[in-house]
Amino acid sequence: MTQFAFGNLPIIANLMLFAVLTGFVWVSGSRLAVYADEIADRKRIGKAMMGFVFLAAATELPEMATTAAASISGNATLVLSNMFGGITMQTAILVFADAIAVHAALTFYPRKVTPVLEGTLLVLLLTLLLGITALGDRELFWNIGIGTVVLMAAYILAVILLRNHDKKNVWTPVEVPEEHAVNLRRDCETLSTSNLYWRFAIASLVILVCGAMLVFVAEVLGQQSGLGSSFIGVSILAASTSLPELSTTIAAARLGAFTMAISNIMGSNLIMLALLLPADILYRSGPLLLSIDRPARLALISGVLVTAIYMVGLLTRSKIRVLGLGIDSFVVLAVYLCSLILFYQAR
Repeated sequence: MTQFAFGNLPIIANLMLFAVLTGFVWVSGSRLAVYADEIADRKRIGKAMMGFVFLAAATELPEMATTAAASISGNATLVLSNMFGGITMQTAILVFADAIAVHAALTFYPRKVTPVLEGTLLVLLLTLLLGITALGDRELFWNIGIGTVVLMAAYILAVILLRNHDKKNVWTPVEVPEEHAVNLRRDCETLSTSNLYWRFAIASLVILVCGAMLVFVAEVLGQQSGLGSSFIGVSILAASTSLPELSTTIAAARLGAFTMAISNIMGSNLIMLALLLPADILYRSGPLLLSIDRPARLALISGVLVTAIYMVGLLTRSKIRVLGLGIDSFVVLAVYLCSLILFYQAR
């Protein structure tokens, strides 16, 4: 019904509506980082755990909304292309954080191996997913594929491993002088903790509702523009639903918490893979992964590439910058731009 209503609007009106919804997602996502940082300080929650679990889950709400809406509507192509395209898009967000780290490359700053472990686990799960799609998924029960169940189990094991690692290795993000954090959170100092919770919940709800509407507008735009759901999913929709990650990552970089910025992205990408199971449950036409197409496979491959590039950067910790970016971020940006061209050609 909602998609039919948007289909009656001209393409210009849908583009404007898409821009408005994207704006709401951006503003709400930018506030989430500030509220989460203040709550973490007041409740003495580790910044690493707040970034990897709570903040990553909150910023994944657009993907959760779009995935659920597209799955219920039966558009498996949009589900997979949005999710897999979002992995590359979200990793490319670190390029913006790198541009803020003016003294050295972004991957030079982390002193712990936690981001390397997160990235390694992400590459392992992406490779597992590629293997499942290459072999072909099989139905387990109730039209749910074995592959999505295996990926959910692998995600749970990854979180347990990271949690145990975090307990044994205290994660202290590199931070700039305290006055920068004070300026970013000045409007939160007079708020009560319960008020912060409410604002965090309201911002999350705005992201959830706007994210659900974005998927319907994106489907209509794909039809009206002739670009197709697959290309819209891996490009425009993936970019829009990644705006919370962009705003929170930039906020973390402005705070000087570069390790938290990297962890937020890696955690969000891991959650993206876990969302395949609920999407498979909501999609009633058979195992979801059987509907994967060429653009979605290309998105998976590019996701592995950009993650591996940053892993190399974290291990080598080079200070060298090219055009204001670390070498690894420069290469990631090039890979992302090339992948968009390939997505368009493969649509």
